[in-house]
Amino acid sequence: MQGTVFGFTEAQITEFGMTYGVSGLMLLMLFIVGHLAWESKAGKFGTFALFIGLAFGLLGYVAKYVIKLKLGIQ
Repeated sequence: MQGTVFGFTEAQITEFGMTYGVSGLMLLMLFIVGHLAWESKAGKFGTFALFIGLAFGLLGYVAKYVIKLKLGIQ
């Protein structure tokens, strides 16, 4: 099977990486920010500010994925 890696096409590998790989990295970033807030003793407001800053960045990626699902775009 020419043009495949372990039976998967390049498009399938890319879709898997963009869905599950980036989602895993997003969870890792949440853990890192939580650990940063804990170690710096940021308090309630500081922790809230850190997570809000991260959440706005992650929200764009999640919204793009949801919009693609709703519109049926591949």
